[in-house]
Amino acid sequence: MAKNEPLVSILIVNWNGKVHLETCLLSLSKITYKNTEVVVVDQGSSDGSVEFLKEKYKKVKVVKLKENVGFAQGNNIGLSQTKGEYVLLLNNDTKVEPNFLEPLVQAMQKKAVAVVQPKICFWNKKEIQSAGSFMTTTGFLYHRGYGANIKKYNTKDEIFSANGACMLIKKKVAENLGLFDQRYFAYFEETDFCWRVWVSGYKVIYEPRSVIYHKGGETSKTFANSYVQYLSFRNRLNAILKNISFGYLLIIFPIHICLMVINVIAFLFKGKFTHAYGVIKALSWNIKNLPETLKKRNNIQKARKVGDRALFAACLKNPKLSYYFYLFTGLTKYEKNL
Repeated sequence: MAKNEPLVSILIVNWNGKVHLETCLLSLSKITYKNTEVVVVDQGSSDGSVEFLKEKYKKVKVVKLKENVGFAQGNNIGLSQTKGEYVLLLNNDTKVEPNFLEPLVQAMQKKAVAVVQPKICFWNKKEIQSAGSFMTTTGFLYHRGYGANIKKYNTKDEIFSANGACMLIKKKVAENLGLFDQRYFAYFEETDFCWRVWVSGYKVIYEPRSVIYHKGGETSKTFANSYVQYLSFRNRLNAILKNISFGYLLIIFPIHICLMVINVIAFLFKGKFTHAYGVIKALSWNIKNLPETLKKRNNIQKARKVGDRALFAACLKNPKLSYYFYLFTGLTKYEKNL
């Protein structure tokens, strides 16, 4: 073990993902960075995940929950069980390159950096899934690099949000800010956290020398698509209400609401009535929970150290209109149509 290798806790939240854990843990067993611990939070799996871990990976720390409390709360619980200076949040449906961790740790050792994301590629090893996400004036994210050739996006860069499939975080920062908003259950929780990281004076970085592969959407396949729409729209709107400064709220919030309404109309036109209801339900939830959201907003804005003008100068990008067409319709990969 090198003297400059701080302990990294690798945190994996699992729900009936035994088939994915086998591949993920096998790849982790081959990494060249040795000062690590692996913590798996199992959320009441019924597929033998816990038994598999106890039999095959006895050194893995297993935190057993009785039920699926969601990706957000599962990671929050897991964070409290880690010992590392840095914590790597890693999805169970991933596999990593042997040398993926060293560049992330190296980037993290700068005082101003609190979150680092690797280059996340599709399972086929031909295309990028995420090279970091950026805010747009619509309130939706621009997911940079989605569908681009794996050889692209090789420059280290500041990004607005890391992808929750794999992100290294400073544990002390996560403890001070609070990791994920447990109300979110799943979707957009990592962006909400990264937004708070920026506001508090830290940076979020994309490190392309680190490469992993991600299947993506394996757990969400068990959810109704309308439920996914509900969670996505609900949590995104809530994060905007909590984190954005008042001046930018006046700009981005009306645009975002208009696009939500357009989505409702589009879903109705397509006959996707449950999808339309999901977006309406997302709006309703935010209205109902506005008092609690405003309390959280007040705390965040009081602790603000970086203004949105400076933040968005670095981390706001507006893609072509075609991006939103493909984002909302899902007809083809975004990056090929910009």
